[in-house]
Amino acid sequence: MGLWEAAFLGLIQGLTEFLPISSSAHIRIIGEFTGGGDPGAAFTAIIQIGTELAVVLYFRRDIARILAAWWRALTGAYGRGWRPRVGLGASRGAPAVSHDAMMGWFIIVGTIPIVVLGLAFQDHIESTFRNLWWTVLMLSAFALLLGWADKVRPQERTLEKLSVRHALFFGLWQALALIPGVSRSGGTITGGRLMGYTREAAARYSFLLALPAVFGAGFLQLYKSLDSFGTPGTPGVGAMLVGTLISFVVGYVVIIAFLKIVSTYSYMPFVWYRLGLAALVAVLLLTGVLSPTPSLADVPAG
Repeated sequence: MGLWEAAFLGLIQGLTEFLPISSSAHIRIIGEFTGGGDPGAAFTAIIQIGTELAVVLYFRRDIARILAAWWRALTGAYGRGWRPRVGLGASRGAPAVSHDAMMGWFIIVGTIPIVVLGLAFQDHIESTFRNLWWTVLMLSAFALLLGWADKVRPQERTLEKLSVRHALFFGLWQALALIPGVSRSGGTITGGRLMGYTREAAARYSFLLALPAVFGAGFLQLYKSLDSFGTPGTPGVGAMLVGTLISFVVGYVVIIAFLKIVSTYSYMPFVWYRLGLAALVAVLLLTGVLSPTPSLADVPAG
């Protein structure tokens, strides 16, 4: 993979990571057209570190506040019982002592499904689920589901009404993004809208919830790839750095724009985009322009 190709894929990653249109699907599809074939799950996971660093920068105050409150609660600053340690009041029905501390625990609970399912289905994620027919199916199915949820469900819940049960449901929806075409933000936003959360609340929580999972997957893949960078069939260190840096810069701009858009407009433009992309990829597959699975030459040895 050359630097220009890595830069282009980093641009696509930054543009699509936070929109409910599946960045991994775009990387998978565009990788075929750039001549390098499927960039692979490892490359995709590593350059996502760049976009998550953009989330850290944009939400730095929220993240710092949540971490500080979570640690104070954990160490007993709000009380010695288990309820104050998770941010709840000392007794049932009492006001919460710290919503930020509760948010820290909600993010932990919501991360569990993607960790468990990611480890359980790792081989399928890196092979079977990268078949472009899976991508077409997921792009279409989640477009229709997101459109229906955004149109018929009320917008009445804010993040202050988040519960452990809903945090777990958010996590299950996020875990579906292990399949290219679902979209990490698209999965969590769809789940949030189905549960009645506002567009902005669902979007903001999807960004925060993604942090542990994406950083974990990215650094795990980085560690596993240290000995293979630059070997035939794998991107080099320079390509990884360029792709990650560009995804960070572009991703930061997209976060700002996306949160402004969803507070004013519906998700329907993204629904139609997903359906159009699915139709285009299906046509290219049926005509032989795209291959549903990577050729043997695209698959790293070992």
